[in-house]
Amino acid sequence: MPEAWPPLLVIAGATATGKTPLSLALADALGGVEIISADSRQVFRGMDIGTAKVAAADRARIPHFGLDLADPDAGFTAADFQRHAYAVLPGIAERGHLALLVGGTGLYLRAVARGVPFDEGSVDARLRAALEARLEQEGLAALAAELRQVAPTIAAHTDLANPRRVVRGLERARLVGDTLPEPPRGYPGPMTWLGLHVGAEIGRQRIVDRAAAQFAAGLVEEAVGLRQRFGTPPRAFSAFGYFAALDLADGRLDLEAALAGTAGRTLAYARRQRTWFRGERGIGWLPAGEDPLPTALGVARRLRDGVAYPVARP
Repeated sequence: MPEAWPPLLVIAGATATGKTPLSLALADALGGVEIISADSRQVFRGMDIGTAKVAAADRARIPHFGLDLADPDAGFTAADFQRHAYAVLPGIAERGHLALLVGGTGLYLRAVARGVPFDEGSVDARLRAALEARLEQEGLAALAAELRQVAPTIAAHTDLANPRRVVRGLERARLVGDTLPEPPRGYPGPMTWLGLHVGAEIGRQRIVDRAAAQFAAGLVEEAVGLRQRFGTPPRAFSAFGYFAALDLADGRLDLEAALAGTAGRTLAYARRQRTWFRGERGIGWLPAGEDPLPTALGVARRLRDGVAYPVARP
């Protein structure tokens, strides 16, 4: 962990709730602000349109981190993101600036703002692939029963109805034994979480409009160019819109179907994000339908003075 920690304002929320515009408005109003993007697809180079990456002009005037860290065919984990954030936070502190951690990837936010430890000795890609193949062949019940037998402690803390969690539990048990991860270490500086949410209909329309704007801005060309560079579409293409863009380019979908599919998948993802953030403690949710900037400015100013200002849940 770094020795110097700047005050940290976390801006969380589901996709298309206005996190990026709020972060830019805060930076403009306050000055002395640097932004760390916490988005698991914006870390990939060349994936700009499909991940709604912040515009180059905004990045030129406001320092941004967490972007363009790996090629789309490379692996990138929450532990990698944590290392990157911990590498840049000391510089933000030395410059006397406020750090904004902005995004919708809950595990990335938690990794930095909660100090979640990542036991990398408990991760093995080949073992996980083998377990996922067994999951396909044998089913969830068989692997859950195995986890209960070989690692009762891990099993007792695992959602055994969640295939990903069961596979992860078996992976950990095989590599480090029946032990639980260390508890979060926390953030050793002043830190506050703010959450953005919008009404269901507004959120749906924003997602539909964003999909249309991305295709109009050249998402198909971006996706085709990335496929030409990296061959078979890499895992990073699971970012919404890329597979639909390739299907459109290859004649398997028309534009209407590509837009509908992209919007539908994004809406489903936004629902999963909202579920995640409901379980995240200590988020001060800003009221839907109101301009979030005045409240966020007040919180940021106090935080910059070293006061972690709690905002009550609505």
